Amino acid sequence: QVQLVESGGGLVQPGGSLRLSCTASGFTFTTHSLNRLNWFRQAPGKGRELVSGISSAGASTNYADSVKGRFTISRDNTKNTVFLQMNSLKPEDTAVYYCNAVFRWGGVWGQGTQVTVSS
Repeated sequence: QVQLVESGGGLVQPGGSLRLSCTASGFTFTTHSLNRLNWFRQAPGKGRELVSGISSAGASTNYADSVKGRFTISRDNTKNTVFLQMNSLKPEDTAVYYCNAVFRWGGVWGQGTQVTVSS
């Protein structure tokens, strides 16, 4: 079965850093059916927002304007893991962060990990 598990969330002060990890099981990042890996986030009472994405076939990346220059997405195919390095964190970055894999046949979501940026 296909499964995504996020980790690395927690409480951090404004200006601090965190690195989120998403490890996949049930498939490999090299499968031809995988189109893209994404990080989304959702704050309480807010809609789910695309934060960043990385292509599966290549290494192209994209970022939301709100995180551009502060966040970096990367992947380790040997470990089936996608990362989100978050620097210069702001209170408005507080949210549950979700890993998402987009296949030709549909999408799969992780359970989410809480990130809280507060003094």
